[in-house]
Amino acid sequence: MNTTIKLKLGLLIFLITLAVVTVVPSFYDKTPTWWKTYMAPEGLRLGLDLQGGMHLVLKVNLQKARENTLELAANDLRDALAEQSISVVQSSTGDRNSIVFTVPNTSAVERIRAIVQDGFEEELDISVDAKEGSFPRITLSLSQEKIDFINNNAVSQSLEIIRNRIDQFGVAEPVIIRQGSDEIVVQLPGVRDPERAMSLIGDTAQLEFKLVAEGTGVDPNQLVNQAIESGQWSGSWQDASQVRELNRMLAPHLPENTSIYFERHTDRQTQIESFSPILLENKVLMTGDMVKNAQVRIGGSFNEPYVSIDLTSRGGKVFATLTEKNVGRRMAIVLDGNVKSAPVIRERILGGSAQISGSFTHEEASDLAIVLRVGALPAPVDVVQNLTVGSSLGQDSINKGIISGLFGAVAVIGFMIIYYRLAGIIANLALTLNILFLFSGLAILNATLTLPGIAGIVLAVGMAVDANVLIYERMREEFRLGKAVRSGIEGGFSKALSTIVDSQITTLITALALFLFGTGPIKGFAVTLSLGIIFNLFTALFCSRLIFDILSGKRWIKELRLTEMIGDTRIDFMRIKKISLSVSGVMVLIGLIALVQVARGTANMGVDFAGGSLLQYKAEQPFTMAEVREAFQRGEIGEVDLQEVENENRLIVKIKKSEEVVANLSEQVEAIFAEDLSDKGFALESQSEIGSSVSAVLRDKAILAIIISLAGVIIYLAFRFDLRFGLAAAAATFHDVMAVLGICWLMDIEMTLLIVTALLTLAGYSLNDSVVVFDRIRENMKKDEAATVDGPLINDSINQVLNRTVVLSLTTAMTLLALFFFGGSVIHDFSFALLVGIAVGTYSSIFVAAPLLTMWKRSAA
Repeated sequence: MNTTIKLKLGLLIFLITLAVVTVVPSFYDKTPTWWKTYMAPEGLRLGLDLQGGMHLVLKVNLQKARENTLELAANDLRDALAEQSISVVQSSTGDRNSIVFTVPNTSAVERIRAIVQDGFEEELDISVDAKEGSFPRITLSLSQEKIDFINNNAVSQSLEIIRNRIDQFGVAEPVIIRQGSDEIVVQLPGVRDPERAMSLIGDTAQLEFKLVAEGTGVDPNQLVNQAIESGQWSGSWQDASQVRELNRMLAPHLPENTSIYFERHTDRQTQIESFSPILLENKVLMTGDMVKNAQVRIGGSFNEPYVSIDLTSRGGKVFATLTEKNVGRRMAIVLDGNVKSAPVIRERILGGSAQISGSFTHEEASDLAIVLRVGALPAPVDVVQNLTVGSSLGQDSINKGIISGLFGAVAVIGFMIIYYRLAGIIANLALTLNILFLFSGLAILNATLTLPGIAGIVLAVGMAVDANVLIYERMREEFRLGKAVRSGIEGGFSKALSTIVDSQITTLITALALFLFGTGPIKGFAVTLSLGIIFNLFTALFCSRLIFDILSGKRWIKELRLTEMIGDTRIDFMRIKKISLSVSGVMVLIGLIALVQVARGTANMGVDFAGGSLLQYKAEQPFTMAEVREAFQRGEIGEVDLQEVENENRLIVKIKKSEEVVANLSEQVEAIFAEDLSDKGFALESQSEIGSSVSAVLRDKAILAIIISLAGVIIYLAFRFDLRFGLAAAAATFHDVMAVLGICWLMDIEMTLLIVTALLTLAGYSLNDSVVVFDRIRENMKKDEAATVDGPLINDSINQVLNRTVVLSLTTAMTLLALFFFGGSVIHDFSFALLVGIAVGTYSSIFVAAPLLTMWKRSAA
């Protein structure tokens, strides 16, 4: 064994050891604490569908949203009036839906009306009370149009802001859906710090800049102490409602248009929190709408974390103006009613940046930066319900999935050994290493594994088998030429190299585009697929080659026998080109019709897309998800999502919108419980309507990711081959996705996120298959410089890779058939869509992608 092989072997052993060390804590609960801490501090996480997590129901305070909007509009109007030299005084009113301005004289009323009509007509309604002998009073309230807009959009806006906060917080693949008119359901998989997560989600993050009221002769500290000592106030400075009550109580003792706020202080040694009251002017100088970015920094006298904010161009100008006008005064930075800091303005501040400091821990500063970066909630949200739920798939479905997956893996391993013998054993070793490295990569990245992620692993494993099959089929061709074992092995690896690289990189381009521009389950799928491709290239081209080099170097391989399923064929595939393209055209047309139906929401849409109803039941006796699922299947109520609330004998039932179902939904479910589970004593606790978990934002991101991935593939193949190859591959991929979508639509299969994941998986498989055929066409063209892409050349190329195509389709189908028959009802449609996709993908690489090359040539001529 030479030095190079020894070094390679040493590197492989090191990587295997590292992978085992990082993976074990994710699968073995009794791993020592020191191992988890130093060897794998985070590890692989499971998604909500596999392990469960937090279940929060949040209620958006629409009344407060309307109040906030009215107050901001009134402040803008007051500023606009001041620019016209009209001075108004805001008077207190008991009505939270209106604000009253007292005007100095009647002559200003008409001018105010004109200003309102010019710039505030869409937001504000105005009424005037001008009695003789008193100052005119103008009452401002929100227009009905603005109220309707807030009611319709505040919850949707809050939902997207919460989703963005959670994404930046690091919780992968949460479930976030609208419930009823003003509630949001949030499910977070495996959250380790629920209090921090709830704080991050619920913080309104309304950032305001206000001036400290100085020189008023009022001592806010004395006033607050007197209120506490007299028993008039509880001293709950962190409770916003209590602070508002304090200000109402002390209003006669405070200067006009001022309020008391509180600034938090933390003792650096004891970490004990205290507060001090501070008197601020009510006028808001600037809000968080002008914040462009926020980052955590370390610095200051005590080297502490603080938040550095970058302002928008307009915000920078406003900030420069207000600092210039108030040099020498203190400006308070107020977040959600609490003063974070109140520094003295030393000079005019240019550059559009500021900083917020306030004895933060690093986590507090990080969370503050997140909420400022993402934006403020339009209104406070209250936590209505906080539960711990089990996996959405159910442990019974997970167990079935594991068993079926193992069965499929055993079938593939057995086939590879029987078909390729010793080479098959080496391929299985490489496949095992690929899976080990893949899980190690997921653990190191602290990724979240969900069912879409597992789909990415299935595709990556299929491509790993394909890489070895490509090498072995090349070896077979070398042995047919009479080459010795060692030279045949070298020729197989060298000739398969470009095909493997091209097929893997095109799929990697797709995966990267999905990762960069997708979100949620799409991103999880992309992560596992990307890692699988990278490790596949390593195991197929490095590990397998190393094993062959060791065996051949030791002369332990005298002969390498490879079984052949399909011999030397001469099938004329191009003869039925017109028929195949016509059939494909019909399939694409059906797929496009299905796509239109899906976009309109008239197809069989799952609760992920259509929304539906959420019912919560309480049982008197413990139950298992397996028996509940079986009862619903017998009840024929349609597709439902079932989820157990851990240790509480509660069941959450999600049922999609359907006119036949919604009318008497609870009655149908209760009938199922009464017939099959009467001994459990299920009783309905609550029922509400929920929106789709796939919002318009997520949908648009997914579409953008797919378009960019196809464009990337076209560019890469145009560079490696020429433009017609890239266009043909993209067209074939589009054909496969549309064909499978059309078949699912014709069979009335419910469109869920799992079906979307299956279509993405199919796109990767289809690309891989087409590129293998294209690579052989290119190779044959290089052998004959005068050759053109015509029928005979394409027929020869397809026949040469036909054995590989059949073997790959067979091994992939083995795994999917195991999932289809033994994986349970939850992943039944998912595995069916993939099985159809494998058949369509194999068909398209032969009868669609290749014939399109000849049509391009003809049209170019």
